[in-house]
Amino acid sequence: MIGLPDTVSACLFDLDGVLTGTAVLHREAWKKTFDEFLRKRDGAGFTEFTDSDYASHVDGRPRADGVREFLKSRAIDLPEGDPDDAVDAETVNGIGNRKNELVLKIIEERGVNPYPGSVRYLKAAKEAGLRIAVVTSSANGSKVLDAAELMPFVEALVDGLVIQRDGLRGKPAPDSFLAGAKALGVAPEHAAVFEDAQSGVQAGKDGGFGYVVGVNRAHQAGALREHGADVVVDDLAELLEEK
Repeated sequence: MIGLPDTVSACLFDLDGVLTGTAVLHREAWKKTFDEFLRKRDGAGFTEFTDSDYASHVDGRPRADGVREFLKSRAIDLPEGDPDDAVDAETVNGIGNRKNELVLKIIEERGVNPYPGSVRYLKAAKEAGLRIAVVTSSANGSKVLDAAELMPFVEALVDGLVIQRDGLRGKPAPDSFLAGAKALGVAPEHAAVFEDAQSGVQAGKDGGFGYVVGVNRAHQAGALREHGADVVVDDLAELLEEK
């Protein structure tokens, strides 16, 4: 009834782009942050941050990892800095903190809307007796879940704060999803991963999970399949319609 193999007893959902529309807000905040940095640095030679840059280097990764990966793609080397760096610091952490300040402002102004199809799927999964965890690289996971009124569905949350606290490797490493399965007391082969990012789908595949659902919010169905998705849908409600 929920489009998963019978051996699956738990669902591990990414947040931004899978359950809520906040991935668009994150992409907007990253673009504004990186474009301002690049304009200041490169002047007339400025080349903007693109959707392709977001998908390849930033999407799904912990904040600092995303900064490092994108700067590496542009052959830019900055000092690491400290997690509490000021937002105007020209460091990896400073840029990350600048982006986080901006995305929180955007979320406060526009609010958080869950995808209706995802809410339907969460209800169906809960009614079917499946365990539910949210696994997100965002440090704002609980705030977004509360704002979207989705927390009642969630038994366990592994977010950016947990990743940093426990020294987990970020996606595309499978560590955070493995931590989510462990928190539910479920073996990876009995859990399904739901991801809209290429890095997250790769994490699901490499973690040996029983099923990986790619959620195609950014017109990258082929890339999601290439990175290991067992099935790709445009909306989670499509899984409820499968026979």
